[in-house]
Amino acid sequence: MRLLSEGGNGSVPIKSWTEGVQVEEEAIQQLRNVASLPFVYKWIAAMPDIHLGQGCCIGSVIPTLGAVIPAAVGVDIACGVAAVKTSLKASDIPVEKRHDLRLAIEHAVPAGRTNNGRKGDRGAWGNVPPHVGNTWEQELKSDFEIVIAKHSGAKPANDVCHLGTLGGGNHFCELSLDKDDNVWIMLHSGSRGPGNRIGTYFINLAKERCEQWFVKLPDPNLAYFPQDTEEFHDYIFAARWAQKFAELNREIMLANILKAMFETGTFSDFTHEDPINCHHNYLEWESHFGKNVIVTRKGAIRAREGELGIIPGSMGSKSYITKGKGNKDSFCSASHGAGRAMSRTKAIKTFSVEDHIKATEGVECVKDATVLDETPGAYKSIDAVMAAQTELVEPIVELKQIISVKGAGD
Repeated sequence: MRLLSEGGNGSVPIKSWTEGVQVEEEAIQQLRNVASLPFVYKWIAAMPDIHLGQGCCIGSVIPTLGAVIPAAVGVDIACGVAAVKTSLKASDIPVEKRHDLRLAIEHAVPAGRTNNGRKGDRGAWGNVPPHVGNTWEQELKSDFEIVIAKHSGAKPANDVCHLGTLGGGNHFCELSLDKDDNVWIMLHSGSRGPGNRIGTYFINLAKERCEQWFVKLPDPNLAYFPQDTEEFHDYIFAARWAQKFAELNREIMLANILKAMFETGTFSDFTHEDPINCHHNYLEWESHFGKNVIVTRKGAIRAREGELGIIPGSMGSKSYITKGKGNKDSFCSASHGAGRAMSRTKAIKTFSVEDHIKATEGVECVKDATVLDETPGAYKSIDAVMAAQTELVEPIVELKQIISVKGAGD
C-alpha cells in the first residue's frame, strides 16, 4: 500500500494498491475530488485497476457517513461476475466442437446489438421465458413497482425483458479451463436497462437537488443526497433492488448456459458446484473502524477474510478466483478486473483485426472489427494488477478462456 495523497485541508487521504500499474493523472484527480467531500470516512482506497470514470474513477472504494453519491455507484448498478466449476474436462470440449458450443451459448443468452436474431429491444427477450417471468413476479416486481410509483422517471423501456440477458460493452460469457483442465463457466453482467435507468435518474436528481441547495462541488457528477433527506432513502432502496436484479440476472444466465450445454448432446451427464456470484459496482452498509458506514465500491469487489471473489482479465488473458485477506486499509476490497488501459475509441483506432486475431489465439470468439474496443490490448496486464494487490487477495484458481462470448459485437 502507498499513499497517493496524505490528505489535509479538508480532504481525506488516498491509499492505493497501484505499484507497478500505470495510472492516469485524470483518474488520480477524480480520487482527489472525492477525497475533498466532507462526508467521506477515514480515506479512499484505490485499486490497481483504476481508470477514468463518471465523476468517480472506476476501481475506487468510497466509505461515507451521512450521505450517498449515486454516480459513485454509476449507471451499471451491481455489475459483477459469476462463475461455476463443472465436472467437465478440457477433453470433453475439443477444438472442433467449440464453435457450435459458442453458438449455443449465444442463442441461450441474448446479447449484443442485434440480439442474436431475437425479436425485441437490444439484448432483450422477444418473448420472456416462463422461468424468467416467474422470477420477476416472485422476486422483483413488487419492490420495482414501489420505486417507479414514486419516481416514474426511473422506469426503463425494458424491465423483465432484460432479466437473464447479457447486454453490451465489456460484458461476457466464457468457458475457461483451470490448471487441472477443469471447465468453468464465467459471466459478467449487471442490472441492465432497469439499473441503468435507475442510476441515470438518481444521478440527475442529485444534481438538481445540489443546485437547489447551493452545494459547491469539484465535479457535478459528485452530487449527493444527505442521509436526512427522503431522496437518500429512496435511492438506497432503488439501488438495492437493482443489486438483487443483477444477482438474479447472473443466476438465470448461468442456468440457461448449463441447460444449453446439456441440450447440445455433446456431453454425457455432468455436474457443477455452487456458483460464486459477486457485485463490483454497488453500495452496502458495513462496519469499519467502529462505525456503520456506506461503502461504495465502483469497480471493486468485497474481499473479507476467506471470502471468494472473481477477478477477470481481458478476453485473451487469465482470470482468477480469489480468497480475500480482509485488509482493513482497503475496507476489505480488491480490484474487479484488469481495468481498461485506454478508451474504447482509442482501442478501435489503435488495434487492427489482425492484432485482435493474434491476441485471441486459441480462443473461440468473434474475431472482427465489432469487438476491437474489447481486444486484450485495450486492458491493463492482469499479471501486474494481481501483483499489486497481494495484500488484498490470494489467487486460488487461475483460469484461461477457451470460448468467449462478448456483449460488444453483433
